[in-house]
Amino acid sequence: MSKRLLVATVVAALAGAAHAQFQKPEDAVKYRQGAFTVMGNHFSRIGAMVQGRVPFDAKVAQENAALVVTLSKLPWAGFTPESEKIKSRTKPEAWREMDKVRAGADKMMKAVADLEAATRTGNLDAVKKTFGDAAATCKACHDAYRE
Repeated sequence: MSKRLLVATVVAALAGAAHAQFQKPEDAVKYRQGAFTVMGNHFSRIGAMVQGRVPFDAKVAQENAALVVTLSKLPWAGFTPESEKIKSRTKPEAWREMDKVRAGADKMMKAVADLEAATRTGNLDAVKKTFGDAAATCKACHDAYRE
């Protein structure tokens, strides 16, 4: 199976699951963790270019950014009230401050959309700036709500 077909299959499966009810709270936790893991993987690929660890390839950056934009919409369905009691790395504060978590999610989704737009320019400096902005939104949420 080609890499693109595999990624498309995973994204489609995750998107379908987001619209389904979770049979068990553990399923919601696995879903959100899986979505964050795949999103982080593609975000890190852009980060490697921004940090100079791999050569900048505008096409590859754009492909990964487009996936990050799609994936950024998925994890939030997994923050169900029933999943609060399931052991995960989510701090208890997240459940008490879900409005702030969702506001952070909105900021992150906007930041990754800006990153994707920057990748379309092919300008590494623009990608670096927007990558840093997007990374800051991720860090803010991790610092506040992830153990």
